[in-house]
Order: sequence, then structure tokens, then C-alpha cells
Amino acid sequence: MTDGTKVVTGPNTRFSYAFVWKPKKMEGEREKYSVSLIIPKADTETLSKLEKAIQLAYELGKDKLRGDDEGVPPISAIILPLRDGDVEKRYDRAYDSCYFLTARSEVQPGIVDANLNRITEKTRFYSGCYGRASIHFYAYNHDGKRGIACGLNNLQKLEDGPVLGGRASPEEDFGDDMLA
Repeated sequence: MTDGTKVVTGPNTRFSYAFVWKPKKMEGEREKYSVSLIIPKADTETLSKLEKAIQLAYELGKDKLRGDDEGVPPISAIILPLRDGDVEKRYDRAYDSCYFLTARSEVQPGIVDANLNRITEKTRFYSGCYGRASIHFYAYNHDGKRGIACGLNNLQKLEDGPVLGGRASPEEDFGDDMLA
């Protein structure tokens, strides 16, 4: 993807809802691999790249976005992938001062560590770890819904983080309660 719709996020992107080992079926769709990317608002470089790529996907996809009336809706009137965590996820601390988007693919993403070694052990990449994501944007017009979608290419884990999802680890549950 060299048309400007591809973006590699900054290294402090947090991964959530990571369905990267087994695809998940969403209502009305085929099974897809997916991950939610939580991007700090302070990462202005990544956010600028995302906004430019989304705008370009809109421009390149105008023919697809054209409605029955042959008009292309303004970008403000279509579904966009980048959302504000302080507004839409205000009760989830992981999204404080962040934007987020969900990237999906029918093909499993490549997953590597900081040294570009393939990660194949499922416990090493999880919801809560940090890294970078290679994603791309494209226009869609399906079942009366028009917008810009985010495709998932590859993932790079750079750092561990607390597991997201409300479930404690065994170490957290039993670590302070050592048996004598």
C-alpha cells in the first residue's frame, strides 16, 4: 500500500480486544481478525498521519461513497474509524486521553517482537500490551452504510502492559497470599 492510506502507528499504541489468533464473526460479516488500537492524544505525529490517511481514503473512494442520488456525502456525514475515548469510552480508564479505532482483516496479521522475531505463542501478545500497528484505510458503501474502514496489516509488540478486560492474573490473585 503506497498510496498514502497506509499508516504505522507510534510505539505507544496499546492493543485491546485483540482477536489476532483466531478470527471472530461480527454480526452480518465474515470471520475477521481484529484489534482495537488505543492511541494517546499526546501522540500528535501518529494522529496527524491517521487524519491524512483517512482524508486520502475519502478522496480516493468518492466513487464508492457515491449514493443513489449520485452525490458524494461530505466526510462529516459518513462513518469514520477514529473515535474519541474520552467521549465514547469515558467509563474505561484505558481510553483516558486517547483516541481509538478498530482494524480488521480476513487474513491473520503478522505479529513480531521488537527484534522482528515472529510471535507465535498466544500468551505473548494480548489485550493490554503496547507496540506499533501497520494499518490502511479504505472507503466502503455496504447495506446503506457509507464510511471509511480500517484494515489490519501487521502488529509489533514492544512492551508488556497490564492485561485489559477486567480479569486478574494468577499472580495478582495469589501473589500476596503466600501459603506458609
